[in-house]
Amino acid sequence: MPTPLSIDALLIAACAWLVVGLLGLAAPRNTRFISKILFPLGALIAMLVGLTALAALGGPAQTAVLAIGLPDLPFHLRLDNLSAVFALLLGFASVGISIFAAGYFREGEGTAPGVLCLEYHVFLASMLLVLLADDAYAFMVAWESMALSSFFLVTTNHQHAEIRRAGFLYLLIAHIGAISILLSFGVMTGGAGDYSFAGMRAQELSPFWASAAFLLALAGFGAKAGLVPLHVWLPEAHPAAPSPVSAMMSGVMLKTAIYGLLRVSFDLLHTTIWWWGVVALAVGLVTALFGVLYSTVQSDMKRLLAYSSIENIGLIAVGIGLTLIFHAYRMESLAALAMTAVLYHCLAHSAFKSLLFLCTGSVLHATKERSLGKLGGLIHRMPWVAWLALAGVIASAGLPPLSGFVSEWLLLQSFLFSPGLPHPWLNMVVPVAAALVVLVAALAGFAMVKFYGIIFLGQMREPGLKDAHDAGNWEKAGLAWLALITLLLGILPSTVILRLDAATRQLLGTGLADKLNEQGWWMLAPISPERASYEPMIFLVTIASTLLLGRWLVRYLYHGRVRRTTAWDCGYYFQGPRAQDTAEGFSQPIRRIFEPMFRMLRHFPTARDTAPHYSVKVEDHFWYWLYLPLARLATRLSTLIVTLQGGRIAVYLMYSFITLLVLLLVARP
Repeated sequence: MPTPLSIDALLIAACAWLVVGLLGLAAPRNTRFISKILFPLGALIAMLVGLTALAALGGPAQTAVLAIGLPDLPFHLRLDNLSAVFALLLGFASVGISIFAAGYFREGEGTAPGVLCLEYHVFLASMLLVLLADDAYAFMVAWESMALSSFFLVTTNHQHAEIRRAGFLYLLIAHIGAISILLSFGVMTGGAGDYSFAGMRAQELSPFWASAAFLLALAGFGAKAGLVPLHVWLPEAHPAAPSPVSAMMSGVMLKTAIYGLLRVSFDLLHTTIWWWGVVALAVGLVTALFGVLYSTVQSDMKRLLAYSSIENIGLIAVGIGLTLIFHAYRMESLAALAMTAVLYHCLAHSAFKSLLFLCTGSVLHATKERSLGKLGGLIHRMPWVAWLALAGVIASAGLPPLSGFVSEWLLLQSFLFSPGLPHPWLNMVVPVAAALVVLVAALAGFAMVKFYGIIFLGQMREPGLKDAHDAGNWEKAGLAWLALITLLLGILPSTVILRLDAATRQLLGTGLADKLNEQGWWMLAPISPERASYEPMIFLVTIASTLLLGRWLVRYLYHGRVRRTTAWDCGYYFQGPRAQDTAEGFSQPIRRIFEPMFRMLRHFPTARDTAPHYSVKVEDHFWYWLYLPLARLATRLSTLIVTLQGGRIAVYLMYSFITLLVLLLVARP
């Protein structure tokens, strides 16, 4: 049951994370002390955060005021059901990541271990304060602290120029988004000068200014979440960062942006206009399709997962768009269904994508390789990592009985129950959007088959892979924790949704709890069993029974009658690892079908090449359509300003004289 001390416990946890980080500075080069004591201590604090948030769900909102801001501008804090859901996500996901980090970080990898410990735990504390902030001032301070600490984490291996460039790009986009969020808060104050969220809730904005605030919030939080076209930092920063940092950014930090968008759209703004949902739906569809297509053609395992995160954030934005549309037309039961899909996918993605990023970290440490073309057959050398990664792959592909299937199934149910919209144009567009979501889900499965098959299955493509080793005990424990969350979210959806229902009711005034209570914990029927239902335990038992039966049949019934021989190879005599499909060859059909979506640079061998080879490099169109033209424009404006500021007194006097003449001409009666 929630207690009045829940918000105090979370504040103590944030302070404890800061203390753990500062302790790292006491022995900045003592890797064993930092990795084996401080990071596990941070994981224990994260567990307390998750349990406290879970206990606070369903209870009344709790507030606090901290007199640590500017004079007459203290920090206002608030723990309600929405912030509790995301604090729960932060706590339980960071448990596994911190435990994994205890066995991952090693001496001599960029930033000193003590400084890295400080940056990591400041990052955790600032994300928690973002979720608790109840005024624009506290929110922006925590938001910028989160951005700066994550920037330093991204640039951990700052000796490499490409990592420094990735960090600079991330910081640039983060500050552009922060400006947009600040402007959105300014609009929502309505000129009253009250920057508390309570004051913003009291404002009655006109549709024009409410729309301006929503669009600014969508742009600002979309920049942090990785919505197209503000996504360009994400596939650069995630591969550059250490794997635990990539997991934290993708699994948790992106969700703080979703939290902010939900807070503004459904809590601080009273007005909901149907076309807001159309905009969010369109941006989400473009983002999801863009992310999944680019993930299918990647040859770097961390970049593949980064684009996959863009795809998942796009699906979450699609759910938010549907919720806005339903809420605008007072179709509250469908709005609750779509909102539940959004919150569920946030929880599911935080677990399975963190799991996959951490698995790439184990592979990277064991092989020193990130390129898919140099991996393969690692299931024989890294069985623990391979089997735990399989859980993340199944969930990310949206297959039962794991968590990704539940959230995507709920999202598709929201589409299937939507033909009753009063707007005929929407009734025509929504089925097309549903078809695109199905296409995204299918391509996501393709990308995950490529990811898992190229890394873990087949033969080893490089001789050095024979020296690969499995993850250590700390790493195994962190991976197992996240895999367990992924499994529980998949097989206990009704139980989880009953907990999430408090946040749904806070934002929309209704939820799914009444429908779910009629069916029991084993069945998920969000509308009615006659319309659609899902029984995850039946799927789990059926799959497990089939596997056990197959193993029994092979081992006992056919034992001694099975003859092993080489697989038929179509008469091709060479059967080495080079005969296996490469990452580029695997994704060639996608590149051909969706060729206009990619900017491809191909290198063809010629007769003069002493070492002929063929290569293809896929680049992002948005760099050349948007960002490089903006960069050239900024360079020209800077050159013009430098020219104007020539430093000669005669030139400055001429500017003053011309300005005076213009003012006299304008002011002439």
